[in-house]
Amino acid sequence: MQGTIKKLTDKNFGFISQEDNAGDLFFHANNLDGISFDQLREGDAVTFEVEKTPKGNAAVGVKKA
Repeated sequence: MQGTIKKLTDKNFGFISQEDNAGDLFFHANNLDGISFDQLREGDAVTFEVEKTPKGNAAVGVKKA
């Protein structure tokens, strides 16, 4: 899937706006693929997979597009 980094926090997590307007997805720095958290900026285009978690859907395998 594709989306855009909407918000980054100083606690190594953030939120991605999905391209299909299906709501924002949480992601954690542990779920990045080939990039470090400090290389991301709000507004960056990313690709990712969606995984169901106990707290709802989350983005995993997050990469810069």
